[in-house]
Amino acid sequence: MEAKVVFSFTFFVSLFSLHAYNLQTYIIQLHPHGMINSAFNTRLDWHLSFLDRTIASKDSPSSRLLYSYHSSMEGFAARLSQIELETLRNMQNVIAVRPDHCLQIYTTYSYKFLGLGTTRKDAWLHPGFGRGTIIGVLDTGVWPESPSFSDDQMPPVPKKWRGICQEGQDFNSSNCNRKLIGARFYSKGQRASSATSRLPAPVEYVSPRDTHGHGTHTSSTAAGVSVPNANVLGNGAGEARGIAPGAHVAMYKVCWLNGCYSSDILAAMDDAIRDGVEILSLSLGGFPIPLYDDSIAIGSYRATERGIMVVCAAGNNGPIPNSVANEAPWITTVGASTLDRRFPAGVRMGNGQILYGESMYPGNQLPNAGKELELVYVTDGDKGSKLCSRGSLPRARIHGKMVVCDRGVNGRAEKGQTVKESGGAAMILANTAINQEEDSVDAHVLPATLIGYAESIRLKSYINSTRRPTAQIEFGGTVIGRSRAPAVALFSSRGPSLTNPSILKPDIIAPGVNIVAAWPQNLGPTGLPEDSRRVNFTVMSGTSMACPHVSGIAALIRSHHPVWSPAAVKSAIMTTADVTDHYGQPIMDGANPAGVFAIGAGHVNPERATDPGLVYDIRPSEYIIHLCTLGYSSSEIFTITHRNVSCREVLAKNRGFSLNYPSISAIFKTGRMGMKIKRRLTNVGLPNSTYSVEVVAPEGVTVKVTPQHLTFNNVYQSLAYSIWLVSWKTITKTQKVTFVEGHLTWVHTQSSHYRVRSPISVTWADMIQ
Repeated sequence: MEAKVVFSFTFFVSLFSLHAYNLQTYIIQLHPHGMINSAFNTRLDWHLSFLDRTIASKDSPSSRLLYSYHSSMEGFAARLSQIELETLRNMQNVIAVRPDHCLQIYTTYSYKFLGLGTTRKDAWLHPGFGRGTIIGVLDTGVWPESPSFSDDQMPPVPKKWRGICQEGQDFNSSNCNRKLIGARFYSKGQRASSATSRLPAPVEYVSPRDTHGHGTHTSSTAAGVSVPNANVLGNGAGEARGIAPGAHVAMYKVCWLNGCYSSDILAAMDDAIRDGVEILSLSLGGFPIPLYDDSIAIGSYRATERGIMVVCAAGNNGPIPNSVANEAPWITTVGASTLDRRFPAGVRMGNGQILYGESMYPGNQLPNAGKELELVYVTDGDKGSKLCSRGSLPRARIHGKMVVCDRGVNGRAEKGQTVKESGGAAMILANTAINQEEDSVDAHVLPATLIGYAESIRLKSYINSTRRPTAQIEFGGTVIGRSRAPAVALFSSRGPSLTNPSILKPDIIAPGVNIVAAWPQNLGPTGLPEDSRRVNFTVMSGTSMACPHVSGIAALIRSHHPVWSPAAVKSAIMTTADVTDHYGQPIMDGANPAGVFAIGAGHVNPERATDPGLVYDIRPSEYIIHLCTLGYSSSEIFTITHRNVSCREVLAKNRGFSLNYPSISAIFKTGRMGMKIKRRLTNVGLPNSTYSVEVVAPEGVTVKVTPQHLTFNNVYQSLAYSIWLVSWKTITKTQKVTFVEGHLTWVHTQSSHYRVRSPISVTWADMIQ
């Protein structure tokens, strides 16, 4: 996805001594029980003692310390030279040292699309709109004056809340209320990086206030209150509501214009765990890395142990295989899907043919926006003219014309600004082969539309066929319900999991394309500094937008089932997901039916998720056994879980162990023809219920389930079953990895409402060890 350019006229100043350029930020993880035998009274003093014994310069230990962690992990973040790092690495009770990593954010109508608010007994009303739950959002901050964060008719702040409303630049404690109950900001890791880079620090609010807009957008998507007559310059008009409008929001600002640093993220998770959040929503991440090196995975395990559900974006690196991020099995990983809402803005070419396009530019309200203009596509030179890069467009050639700009490199709306500054009158944004037909729209700064790759080929063919090509854009406003949806977003990251293929990721998909949500008043709807328009709402696309949809659904479930574990909530969301679109046809991924590595268990269905019938529950200790089955060493497991285990003993006591995951992933290596997988279901529906299993076996695999019927006498009773998978497909070492899929479903014998579905993924992989 192209980055959006954002701007703020506020600033901060970071002061570092000159030798700071030789320092880097590291996260030092310590033994959780190391302080017990020490002479220190507080963890902070203990953490500082390591620096006191390490730093060779005249700096005080506290001047090098960025954060002291207690809940997300035991340890601290500090600025160290390479020599100091080596000294500290060899000290007793230091179990891991990781450099600070920069991660990125994955950037009204969706609640109706998900079936919320359409019946009198739906998933909103049943649990009271998520009333009483607390969603902690780690993002770019919040714009508290947005109408989406009004606390009219909100319940009191829950007594379990222990957080604060941190004051800072243009932000004080009165900016929090019964909806936005807490706000904090974390900038030490980001500021340290800015000093190291020797580049000017980006200007933004040194407070929880949002400079970027992303955090305001995601938090309002999860839990914004009802706002009538919401729209983006007249498009997408309707009542804006978050998925859990009765839930409370706590914002933890960890992302800045140059990224989100793991030291800041860990500090935020550290506070959030103690503050009393029930759901953590992280629309950010990087590329897949081993769990023992992944700060989000480590902090999330701590949160999960304390009953906090962690929901993360899958990433925007699709459709590349193995690109899914946030792979830990205790994290709910969310991919992105489309809505059936369109913003048509077709291109009528001079030859009479019409190309389909989309835009949120308010052209249907501006009579001159759709006039016929001469077309120009600047292809000569090497200055990025095809991409409409800054300074690449000759004014004499494009003045007063409609300019064609290829997607890629620079931001979509930024291309339009370049055209406008160079004298162009309109723009056609043309997808390239890498973008295919992906249709993320923008509220452009001039008349503009986006066309797909197939249409762009037709457009360029027309331009080359005539001496004076012309076109006009026909803006159609907002259209709902006339297209198939949901479908998988092209950019949504795909599985299989690179570091843990025994767990099917992503877990689920949710709306993430052209999502309208709250927006700060310091930015125009495009986020460009030159955009002087001001709106309360704008449109964004990304798995960043999908993640808070699931966070909100989790809040609905937790409000109705407050004692459920994070794993039970995840199971409820996954096993009730849809695998067909609103026309009853398979969910599509481009021109083909979507596979499990694109959609996981399927597309979220909040109404069914609040009453799933059965759940696959997982105790935190079971994740440790799972890590042993993956071949993680005792020290690596200790880094993640703070549990000292002998995998040899653990595996001996748990022969044939299978993590009780809601989806099923089997890997057949060369010479292996069969395997047994165990699962355990807990009844959360009706007492005296019997379920029967239905199986659609993957091609080339025989699937046998025993028993085939499960009878639950009581609520919260658990029963186990086994799955035998037998491969009759012959695989040789010369063949590439092969994937097939199927599913099994436990169906209530008397109530068709309860269908508990698990996707099955089978991989033949000679290279997987």
